[in-house]
Amino acid sequence: MRQYYAITSILLALSVGSALAAETTKPSVARGREIFMKVGCYHCHGTQGQGSGAGLRLAPDPLPAEAIAQFIRATTSTMPAYSAEVLSDSQVADIAAYLGSIPAARSPDTIPALKGLKPTQ
Repeated sequence: MRQYYAITSILLALSVGSALAAETTKPSVARGREIFMKVGCYHCHGTQGQGSGAGLRLAPDPLPAEAIAQFIRATTSTMPAYSAEVLSDSQVADIAAYLGSIPAARSPDTIPALKGLKPTQ
């Protein structure tokens, strides 16, 4: 009976450890935002991934993390390349999670101060 409890305890510890490991590797919006700001992505792409004259719009609806990683590792643009040693695949997944969490801009018609205004040409 003692052996049964020992084996059960070991299996329980392994399953809890596996669950914790899976939880820590799950992409995180908060970590992604922190990395996006710390690495300096926002300088060209804006704090909300909205893009600017220096960088493309990344959000909403970003590329999948794998495509982002492939681009930033072998970019041919003016953007600096980020090797896996500088920005790991899990960090790229976090950035993709952050960009994916950014909602689309509201329609001007839903903003009372702008409702009904016609664009100037």
